[in-house]
Amino acid sequence: MKAAVLRDFSRGLEIENLSVDKPKAHEVLVRVAASGLCHSDLHILGGDIPFPLPTILGHEVSGIVEQVGTEVRTVKPGDHVVVSFTFHCGHCAECHTGHAYRCAPPEQLRGAQEPPRLSDGAAGLGQFCSIGGFAEQVLVHESGCIPINRDMPLDRACLLACGVSTGFGAAANTAGVRPGETVAVIGCGGVGLPAISGAFSCGAGRVIAVDRIAGKLDLARRFGATDTVDASSGDVIEQVMALTGGRGVDHAIECIGRPSTMEQAFAMLARGGTATICGAGSPGEHISIPSLSFIREKKIQGSLLGSIRPSVDIPSFVELYLQGRLPLDELISQRLSLAEINKGFDDLRSGEVARSIIVFDH
Repeated sequence: MKAAVLRDFSRGLEIENLSVDKPKAHEVLVRVAASGLCHSDLHILGGDIPFPLPTILGHEVSGIVEQVGTEVRTVKPGDHVVVSFTFHCGHCAECHTGHAYRCAPPEQLRGAQEPPRLSDGAAGLGQFCSIGGFAEQVLVHESGCIPINRDMPLDRACLLACGVSTGFGAAANTAGVRPGETVAVIGCGGVGLPAISGAFSCGAGRVIAVDRIAGKLDLARRFGATDTVDASSGDVIEQVMALTGGRGVDHAIECIGRPSTMEQAFAMLARGGTATICGAGSPGEHISIPSLSFIREKKIQGSLLGSIRPSVDIPSFVELYLQGRLPLDELISQRLSLAEINKGFDDLRSGEVARSIIVFDH
């Protein structure tokens, strides 16, 4: 199979032919239909986060099951699936309390004495997030394979694996936006736009979209934003405060991952407000928050994959899309071939695109 391999941070991704092993007991072989380009991949590609090489990046995957291991009971060949990186054991405290997305069981990976899932003929290769989605096939543990309605277009379904779940879930689950509340979303890309949609779906009274790019702010209105703030045209906090009559917002959802925007999220809160951080920062970075703010009952929290229940929420997102209640078509800025993947990451760096996806023509 063909895959985009990262061997050297200075060379970018290179298309190679690799071998994929057969599924073991609890593994599933999926023929990839589409794979999204995410900022998390960009962090690895840019060397911002240390990661062992060589590896295959990509963790927003949809496809069709080709083969299953002898113990797999949740999916079968022919099933359409979203591959989520929330591999889980099913029996730990996190799993039993509805937080399977927090589980990180080592038994979902192959041991050092076992043959690698992927190899170049001489050595094994790593799989980012235990998936390695920039490839024609992925071999993964069954707990990350979520069967979905076959009516769902697979080139849109891949977005549910990370970006949409992270953003929509951050508003609906982690933040728990309630009807009538005011929400600000900082960053209107592949995570921020679904966060706007999630806040809108929860009945937020006002949804304020914050970004530097005019085209993204226009797009934000189509996802449910009632107001927009151009971050390049003045102080963001002052603009948000002006829109809210000096009160601030009940929820600020940060979808970029920079210390400065995380601090902005906290600073724009009303008394009792909550800042929810979706963006992934770089190791060693810190934020500074005035300690006196906490007597106003302001809160800050993280969000991992929107605190979703993958096997329940991802099929629910599919149904919302099929009912016309979750805009995904507008989220896709461009469809690329695997050979164009480095161009896709160049576009992602520019900040001009919402989401690019690699489409595989099998």
